[in-house]
Amino acid sequence: MIAALLLSKQGADVGLFEKNDKLGGRLAFQEGDGFRIDQGPTIVLLPEMLLDILEEAGIPRASIPLQECSPMHVIHYADGTRLTKWRDTDKQMEELERLAPGSSNGFLRYMDHMREGFKLGKAAFLDRPFFRKSHLFTVSNLRLLARLRAYRSTRALAARYFRDERLVDAFSLQTLYIGGAPFQAPGLYTLLPYAEHEYGVWYVKGGYASLVPLLEKELRSRGVDIHTGMEVSELLLENGICRGFIAGGKAYRGDAVVYNGDLPHRLPVLNEAEEALEKEERSDKYVPSSGCVLVYAGTNKTWPNAATHQFFLPPSLNDSLKDIFVKKTLPRNPSFYVFNPSAIDKDAAPAGHSALYFLIPCPPEPFVDWERETAALVDNVLEEAERRGFPGLRASIVWKSVRTPRDAKRDGLFQGGSFGLAPLLLQSAAFRPQFKHGKIEGLYAVGASIHPGGGIPIVMQGAKLLAHHLIEEVFP
Repeated sequence: MIAALLLSKQGADVGLFEKNDKLGGRLAFQEGDGFRIDQGPTIVLLPEMLLDILEEAGIPRASIPLQECSPMHVIHYADGTRLTKWRDTDKQMEELERLAPGSSNGFLRYMDHMREGFKLGKAAFLDRPFFRKSHLFTVSNLRLLARLRAYRSTRALAARYFRDERLVDAFSLQTLYIGGAPFQAPGLYTLLPYAEHEYGVWYVKGGYASLVPLLEKELRSRGVDIHTGMEVSELLLENGICRGFIAGGKAYRGDAVVYNGDLPHRLPVLNEAEEALEKEERSDKYVPSSGCVLVYAGTNKTWPNAATHQFFLPPSLNDSLKDIFVKKTLPRNPSFYVFNPSAIDKDAAPAGHSALYFLIPCPPEPFVDWERETAALVDNVLEEAERRGFPGLRASIVWKSVRTPRDAKRDGLFQGGSFGLAPLLLQSAAFRPQFKHGKIEGLYAVGASIHPGGGIPIVMQGAKLLAHHLIEEVFP
């Protein structure tokens, strides 16, 4: 949708085809019994990037109802302690000193070191494509990667600034936002926890998915042809050039085809041209992100003191995540995230009620028997949430819906991973699939699995890079 908006703004003739019955992809609502809550993304980071891209696409800033979350989130530790994360530096230092005396100095060093690194890293890695891996290995980029300590994991990098294990968790768990383990994701992704403190955590009033009708309305106002319920079954290839595709039994032709599914799912529609693919484009070479079990609940109770975003951690987050990312099993003590939009949006649920969202990190497909394991996992998490932060939760639930990685895979997410390809060193920057296909002319891609990666603003940035390329190279 963002690519279509940017291209149509420049006068390109654009058609949009969606296999589902409505637009939005992962930006959707889960609804039932009068309740509605975001089905997928909930945490808005990098608000200026999001607003700048939407503004360039023709969506006025004033039409995006962003609200800052203060506090950003609350972390509940297994020992009963809590850490509140604030964007305000003085409040955050006071909170850190309360939990771990002496840690505020590490926080200041962390912010100072990351501030310049983020600016340079954005220009070097987020604002440009890498059509060749050699484009990454310039002298300046190698120096920057060393400076950012990209060779270390995000968790190891956090440990350079904080000695308390709880704070190491607090400043590295953000890689879970994009489906990566803090001990596996390279130090480049330390820019995620930094960005929270520098730019804040935000909420779109009405839910993240409320952006979709706004974008759709603008697309339709420009005369963009929108086809829903139209799955692409085959790409039309002539002498290594993509000339269009077949959808709904009909051929559609154009100067460029932009694919927005999880990238490995592009392979089945290539048919006779699969031999044109590079080896690294085979789906068995990819590592998917983590999956997640999502529990949506409507309750007849509210929790006035509960924050919008909360994380509940087990005795050892590191051990729990190793079960998921290394052993590919469900942890005995799972971590989980709770989204409570009623804390910031009085219209998020009927009066006196709450709409809640529980996200439980877990392995992707096919490692868990979900028919056998889901109920016990969900009961365990709801019991823990009730005991540690939401008293009376289980008895108050009047509506509940559950999604597993099996559902995600059925919906088209690669191996049921919820966030595209995993944020590993060899799946980042130049090593991540690029928006331009390496062998087939006229074929392009956008989405969480494409450089620069996952997260709504970052996916939008990828669409912007693609649109600029097409406007300069294809539709000059």
